[in-house]
Amino acid sequence: MAETGRLRQTATAPLIGPVALVRTAIVLALLALWEFLAHSGWLYRDVVPSLLSIARALARLLSQPDYYYNLGVTAGEIGMALLIGGGAGLLVGLVLGGNRFLSKAFEPYLYYLGPTPKIIFLPIAIMWFGVEAPSKIALGTFSCFFPVALNVAAGMRQIDRVLIRVGQSFRASTLQMVVKIYLPAMRHPIINGVRLGFGFALIGVLLAETRLSNKGVGFVIMQADSTFDMPSMYAMLIVLFVLAIGANALIGRLGGIDTIKRS
Repeated sequence: MAETGRLRQTATAPLIGPVALVRTAIVLALLALWEFLAHSGWLYRDVVPSLLSIARALARLLSQPDYYYNLGVTAGEIGMALLIGGGAGLLVGLVLGGNRFLSKAFEPYLYYLGPTPKIIFLPIAIMWFGVEAPSKIALGTFSCFFPVALNVAAGMRQIDRVLIRVGQSFRASTLQMVVKIYLPAMRHPIINGVRLGFGFALIGVLLAETRLSNKGVGFVIMQADSTFDMPSMYAMLIVLFVLAIGANALIGRLGGIDTIKRS
């Protein structure tokens, strides 16, 4: 009887939930508004190209081997920036979160420097590392470091003290405390920090590529902008947007955190 009731409830349940309907309606409304602006004549020609022209540019872009090369260059620079900046942020966050004196002495500097636009440090990065990939990785690393360090430090202070006392009662070493107690207890703050760090690393690398570079996605976007090839520029932005969402979702799934809850 209970099984029959469950089957009947499943049969009468809507295939698409109300949240999914609202999301779909928002996307369709935005696309309709974009298409309206493209044909309204209110803006300069091709500033807002039609969706069809963007789709054609997207298909043309995805068929070009050069674009995949530039995409690989940018992905490599972002990956290195996330590895270096995220690793340094994790280490600093563990130290500051575990030592109250060091936290009071140094953590305010992280809060002051964190919101600072990192593009102002690009001339310094160029002078130190030149105009090739190291300067772009350096800017991405500097951008990524702060959100990871601040999230990890905050996560350290939220760990249940009972867990720490258990580790100390077993005379665990510092490395064992980090691996067995701190990192598992801070999974969510670490993953959220890495997500934010990835976004900031992406912004830092792309900004560096748009300023002074001869390869990478940022360079290709600026080329399209300089020739007023708006459909191609929007097509590249769409690819970046989709890849960034996919990377963010992958980071969350690896950490056991769902980016978007199912409706």
